Amino acid sequence: MSISELVSMFYNAKPHIFEKAKFLRENMTSAELKLWELLRAKQVQGLRFRAQHPIDIFIADFYCHSIKLVIEVDGGIHLTSEQREYDIGREAEIEHWGIKVIRFTNAEVEGEIDKVVATISEICSKRKLELHTISQTHKGA
Repeated sequence: MSISELVSMFYNAKPHIFEKAKFLRENMTSAELKLWELLRAKQVQGLRFRAQHPIDIFIADFYCHSIKLVIEVDGGIHLTSEQREYDIGREAEIEHWGIKVIRFTNAEVEGEIDKVVATISEICSKRKLELHTISQTHKGA
């Protein structure tokens, strides 16, 4: 992988963000681990997901670079008004990079994992189509 691809994939994340991401990978929640077991090793549409992936100043729970998709697994703290406000701003910053963010609660992952994975697969299909369409549009311009 070239340096420009690495810069692109991590969106200029600084070394301390990588250190924090490593710590988070080593200390994933039970819901994150449950979902990771079904995302890892290209089990969803042959796509490579990365756990606790640095993006600029943020760390995404899961990220697939080829389709620019972030998957977040939210615990109870995300229900507070302050955290919801932060999440909205964080999503806007991430979406600025052309990345789509989707969210699931811990309860959804723990109790309806098949539905969660089916939803992710469906969104992956749509995302592939969107990015292909954008790519074709830019080639024709």
